[in-house]
This record gives sequence, C-alpha cells and structure tokens, in this order.
Amino acid sequence: MDVVSELLTDVWGRGAVFRPAVLRTPWALRMSTGAPLMVATMLRGHAWVVADGRDPVRIAEGQIAVVRGDVPYAVADAPSSVPTWTVTAADYCPGGTGPTRSCGRPVGEGTGEGPVLLTGAFERRGGFSRHLLHALPAVLVAPAAGSAVPSAEAMAEEVTRTGPGQMLVLERLLDLILVSALRGWFDEAPDWCRGMDDPWTGTALRLMYDSPAYPWTVAELAAKTGVSRAAFARRFTALVGEPPMTHLTGWRIALAAELLRDTDLTVDAIARRVGYSGAFALSVAFKRVRGSRPSDHRRPPLDERTGER
Repeated sequence: MDVVSELLTDVWGRGAVFRPAVLRTPWALRMSTGAPLMVATMLRGHAWVVADGRDPVRIAEGQIAVVRGDVPYAVADAPSSVPTWTVTAADYCPGGTGPTRSCGRPVGEGTGEGPVLLTGAFERRGGFSRHLLHALPAVLVAPAAGSAVPSAEAMAEEVTRTGPGQMLVLERLLDLILVSALRGWFDEAPDWCRGMDDPWTGTALRLMYDSPAYPWTVAELAAKTGVSRAAFARRFTALVGEPPMTHLTGWRIALAAELLRDTDLTVDAIARRVGYSGAFALSVAFKRVRGSRPSDHRRPPLDERTGER
C-alpha cells in the first residue's frame, strides 16, 4: 500500500456544506473543530484562508486548502472580513464510524448562484497518520481537482441537494479531495515519507510511530526487519536522511509538544508516554531538539467567558 493510501485507511472525515443562504457577503467562518486536519474547497466562487500569524491565502473555485488542526484559521470572502460564526465539531456530519444523523446547522437552505463551500474535518486513528500530519505545511493549497475527482460544478450540484445516500457521497468526496491534495504535495514531502515504501525502513518507521514509548534500539529495529544492524542503519539513514535513533527522538519530541499543547497532562506524565524516564529527561531532550523548554509549548487556558485562548 502506498503512503497516501495508507493515510486514508487511518483517518476518517466528517463534512459540512455551506450554501448561499449562509455565505451572504460579507461572510467569514472561524474554524474551531479540534480536528487534526481540515480541508476546504470552494465548489462555487472563491474564498480566502486566513490563518493566524500567516499571510492570507486565496483559494479559487475548485482549489483545495489543507490546514493542520494546530493552526487557528478562518475561511472568508475577503481577508478583512470578521468572523461572525464559529464552526465547531458539532457542525459536521459524522464520519463512517459515527452515528447516522443530519448534518446540522451548516447545511443552509436556499440555492441560487452564490458561493458554495465544502469543508471536512479529518480525525486520525494511528501513529502513522499523526506523523504524516506533523510533516504537512501549516496551510497547503493544491490545484483544482484532477480527473480522479468530479469537477467543482458537479460537486456543487451534488452536495447542495438532498436525497438518499447524500451523507455517503459527502464522505467519499472528502476522501477524494484529500487524496487529490496530498498527491501533489507528496512529490515534495520529507524523505521519510518515501522511506515508508521501503520494506526495511517502512517497517521500522511504523514501529516507531505506533509505539514511541517502547525502548527501541537500532539492534531491535534491525531484528524486526530481518536484516543486520549495520545494513539496516545504512539503509534507514540513506532513505530518511538521519539515523534511526535521531528520527525516533524527533518523533517523541513532536508528540510531547502536541500533548503539551492539547492536554493538561503533567510534563512527567507526558515524558513517560513518549518514552522518557521523567520530566527532567524530557526537558533535556526537548531543549536539545527544539531549543526551548516543554513549558514554553503549553497553550494558554481557555477564557471561560469567550471560550477562546
């Protein structure tokens, strides 16, 4: 299985359609779903992805924007438009593993020739998908869908009407949209992504990603792949661009940073979850890799009045 296909077996999407009744100019939606990966595509009209601390990015009709979940952002008709609606996880249709229900508020009434925005929130299930998401740029804009994906016009016609099986159609469209975007990005992806297709290196990478807390050694990883320690180390370093233990350390620190940002776990608890003996050991490794302390990566607490950080 190739890497992009493997990602799609490891994530599931929930989607929402924003119709002309919702997208009356000026319009802006603050995206706050908590999902690790979001996609947005304009099926009719254009929009801007306005990510906090980054230059606004325009998405034309049919283009696909992929945004990491750790990047607060809005989708708007213009960079200067102020969000008046915050989209949360409750506004999305469930994915294939969720209960069957209607798509909720975002599916506005009305048709016409106004803008149509299709967005999806993707949840992950495994260590591999988590690591791939870490490798993605904060905001990725892919060209208009290729032959594998229906045209924006055809998708707009499908998702703005009601009928049997519409939820299933929406989920499949989201999968196709994500695949289309990742295909283009994969040619410029980090070396380790392409290393996933190698039988030796790919096996070792999956072991690291799925069990980061395990006390892996080069010798044990080599044994799991069925080759000598020296041959494994040479092959891994050549394909990934760094030695196995260096790559494992980077993965553990990336996980620790995510847990620091998204949970209230203590530094000691996080350290043990990602393979360190305690807070001190994690702090030393964190400082060496990131140049900062773990506490610097804590998110500020939520404001109980506004619900924002």
